[in-house]
Amino acid sequence: QVQLVDSGGGLVPPGGSLRLSCVVSGRTLSTLAMAWFRQAPGKEREFVAGIKSRFGSTTAADSVKGRFTISRDNFKNTGYLQMNSLKPEDTAVYYCATTTGSPITSSLSVASTYEFWGQGTQVTVSS
Repeated sequence: QVQLVDSGGGLVPPGGSLRLSCVVSGRTLSTLAMAWFRQAPGKEREFVAGIKSRFGSTTAADSVKGRFTISRDNFKNTGYLQMNSLKPEDTAVYYCATTTGSPITSSLSVASTYEFWGQGTQVTVSS
């Protein structure tokens, strides 16, 4: 069974940075596709960024391109979301997710692609 523990959220002023972590157990991360989603109060869960298992190609939502970067460290079995130039509208609970499948790029942004989810970590951007 794959288990995910995400962490690294907190309170940060506009323009600040945070790095979220997602520690994976039960499966080698290099064999999994991974993504980050977020959900703000009263809104639906939305895709943030994803990374494929093979070759590690990435994709990101237009709203975070150029500011957020998804990556992984296969030796640590940990995925990351580096978030720079944070805005108040980035405030949400952030979730990491993985799948043992091999989704095509267009499926990385679909929540139903993923079988395993972290518990979520709160990110609040406010002065």
